[in-house]
Amino acid sequence: MATDLGTTAPAEADAQQPVPLRRNWRFQVLWGGAASAMLGTCLADTAYPLLLLAMTGSPALAGAFGAVQFAASAVFGLHGGAVADRHDRRRILLAADAVRLLAALSMVAALALHRLTVPHTLLVAAVLGATMAYGGPVRMLAIRAVVPAVQLRQALAQDELRVNGAALIGPPLGGFLLGLGSAVPFLTTALTSLLALSASWAVRFESPAQNADGGADGEGGKQRGAVLEGVRYLLSKKLLRSTLLVTLAMNLAGSAMLLAVMVRLRDGGTSTGGIGLALAGEAVGGLLGAPLVTRLHKRLAPGALLLVVAWLAVPMFLLPALLGGPVVVFCSLAVMMLGVPALRVMVDVLIFQQVPDELRGRVIAATMTLLMVGMPIGTFVSGLLLDRFAAGPVLVALAALLGLGLLPSTLGRSLRGTSWPA
Repeated sequence: MATDLGTTAPAEADAQQPVPLRRNWRFQVLWGGAASAMLGTCLADTAYPLLLLAMTGSPALAGAFGAVQFAASAVFGLHGGAVADRHDRRRILLAADAVRLLAALSMVAALALHRLTVPHTLLVAAVLGATMAYGGPVRMLAIRAVVPAVQLRQALAQDELRVNGAALIGPPLGGFLLGLGSAVPFLTTALTSLLALSASWAVRFESPAQNADGGADGEGGKQRGAVLEGVRYLLSKKLLRSTLLVTLAMNLAGSAMLLAVMVRLRDGGTSTGGIGLALAGEAVGGLLGAPLVTRLHKRLAPGALLLVVAWLAVPMFLLPALLGGPVVVFCSLAVMMLGVPALRVMVDVLIFQQVPDELRGRVIAATMTLLMVGMPIGTFVSGLLLDRFAAGPVLVALAALLGLGLLPSTLGRSLRGTSWPA
């Protein structure tokens, strides 16, 4: 009997061993499609404003593209999460990829016919923002549907390479392609959207169980307050509230810091190309930080990880203020970003993995929407300060404000003593 147990137990363990992530073709195809979509988005975020600037000569209109895109994402964000919980997620992703493809092709057609207008371009910005609101939560949910729970952190770490790689490659590629011809970057975004659409079509993944009325929430998922259920869930948990507040403060301060260092570099005589290279430190730091996700999660508890990464940003704000120069900015941004991939995966582990599947889309959308709010606010506040003060003092003030904002969470009990969920 002992011999039988000794020979069968390893076989059972091997049978339960998941396929290595590199051989999980469903994940790798979905990841490739998501990487293609992200590259197209980062490319477009550079090409569209540059095209508007060339068409009109107005920096305000060039900046309006990003403002309209963000506004659409914020407006539709919570509804996008509710839709993801009620309906077939694969169809939602196919629809989002198809709409983004048609939007890019409309730009190509308008340029070919010499009929492109500013309203057309801003309408495309709104469409792209909406596709992000509906497709973004589903892409995150799709990973969970095709990856075993024990491999999820590894999969999310690989996903960080997609995000930061696209952020590094997309902007310079967008400017380069626009130099080849006004329609070339939009043909490229159409190609990236087609690749993403093909990946979404090739891989089937599960959606939440639908009841007899066709919705996860009952009555087709249309009961009053369903859209806000994700926000209510996040605000009902003390640990989640503290995590979101610290992350929101980092996003707000970080976006304000980016504008301040751009002005600091410009005032110091750095060229626009040099400023772009200095800001690439953000993407480089994210790429270097992605392989550190597992190590940081093993060494630090969630609350400690969050506070260490947040406090590390404070001296990184001060370095450009005191020393200046593109090399210092590049290194400061890279150091700040080293721990951010681990934070993103931490948010996933603490929030998204603990939520019932029928509510997960709304919680993901609520988290994305709440965290995005800090970015335009930070940029706006930084702009107001820079109208009155030099960039150096503004950076010092931002460092001080971030430090003060972190004190309550550092001294409080909600983040101290936290542990990773089983």
